Amino acid sequence: MEKKKLGFGLMRLPSLDPNNPGDIDFEEASRMVDSFLEQGFTYFDTAWMYCAFQSESATKKILVDRYPRDAFTLATKLHAGFLQTKEDRDKIFNAQLEKTGAGYFDYYLLHDMGEDHYKVYTKLDCFEWIKEKKAQGLVKHIGFSCHDTADFLDRALTEHPEFEFVQLQINYLDWDSPAIQSRKCYEVAKKHGKPVIVMEPVKGGTLAKVPDAVAELFKNYNPEASIPSWAVRFAASLDGVMMVLSGMSNMEQMLDNTSYMKDLVPVSDEEKLIIKQAVAMINSNIAIPCTGCSYCVDGCPMKIAIPKYFSLYNADLQEVKEKGWTPQGEYYDRLTENFGKASACVGCGQCEGVCPQHLPIIKDLKLVAEHFE
Repeated sequence: MEKKKLGFGLMRLPSLDPNNPGDIDFEEASRMVDSFLEQGFTYFDTAWMYCAFQSESATKKILVDRYPRDAFTLATKLHAGFLQTKEDRDKIFNAQLEKTGAGYFDYYLLHDMGEDHYKVYTKLDCFEWIKEKKAQGLVKHIGFSCHDTADFLDRALTEHPEFEFVQLQINYLDWDSPAIQSRKCYEVAKKHGKPVIVMEPVKGGTLAKVPDAVAELFKNYNPEASIPSWAVRFAASLDGVMMVLSGMSNMEQMLDNTSYMKDLVPVSDEEKLIIKQAVAMINSNIAIPCTGCSYCVDGCPMKIAIPKYFSLYNADLQEVKEKGWTPQGEYYDRLTENFGKASACVGCGQCEGVCPQHLPIIKDLKLVAEHFE
C-alpha cells in the first residue's frame, strides 16, 4: 500500500499551551508537514477526538488546504465511545469529511476494537456500514485498531475477514508483555494475512526517554543513532508491517524519525540482543507503564491529569537517589493548580474502563498521591 513505512500521527501536534492539546501551533505543524512530504512520506493518521477534538480540523489547515489530494494519504477513525444510535455513524463520518475537507479517506478504522466496543459495533451494524462507505468510494481501505488480547483479535478477524488491515500496539517493551501481547497479536494478524499498522512504537515517549543505563547501552553500540530510532526501527523491521505511526510533536522529532526511516535498515540479530537487554533493564525501572493516550482524562469527574501524574511519578522514581532535590514535585504542585490532585480520585472506575493498557489506575493514583502529596 505505502512504500515508506513512517506515518505522521496527528495525535500529539505541537501545542502553544502544554495543558491544552487543542491549542495547536499551526506554523510549526505546517513546517513539519512540509518536511514530511518533501522527504517522500505520505501517510497521515488522525481521529475524531485527537487534540481535544481539534486534530481533524487542523489536518485541513496544515495539510488538505495546502496540498493536492493525491499528494498524501489520510486515515481517520470511528470510535464506539461516541456512538449511541445508527444515525451517529453518518453524523460523525460526515462531520469528519467536513472537518478535514479531504473528500474521502484512504484508510478508515473502527477504533479501539475490544470486547466492549465490539458489542457496540455489532449492535449498530458498523461492519456493514463501513463496507458501504468503501463501496461508495468514500473510503479506500477499511480496518480496525485493537487494544485487546490475541484471542479476541483472532475472533474478530475470523468473523470479519473483510477488513484489509489491523492497527496494533507494537513496541519492544510490550513485545512479550502478558497484558499487551504485542507479539501474539502480531502473529494473529500474520496468520490472517493482514498487513499491520503499528501504533505506540515508542510507547507514548517512554522509549524515547529510557533510563541512563539503557541509553548508554544503545550509544555504546551506535553513537549516531537516536534513542527513539531503536524503537521505531524495531517495529518497522517486522515482516508484514506496512506502516509505523509516530506522534511527532516538534520538528526535532520529525527530522530524527525521517532521517533513518527514509532508507530503513532493519534491525540486525545483534541489535535484537541489545534490545532484549534493554527491555530487562527498563522493566526494572518503570513503575506505571502508561502510554499517555489520555483516554482516561475526558470522563474523569475530578479532572485529574492522570497521564501527566503517572509520567512525573515514573520520572521521579528513575532519578538517581543521590541527586537529592528533583523537579517533579514542583511540576506536580503546579499541575494541581489547574487539575484535580491524585488524592481527589473518587474511585468511580471510569478511567480503568477505557484504559487500553488495562492499568489499575485507581491504585496507581494512590501511589502518586502518597509520593507527591
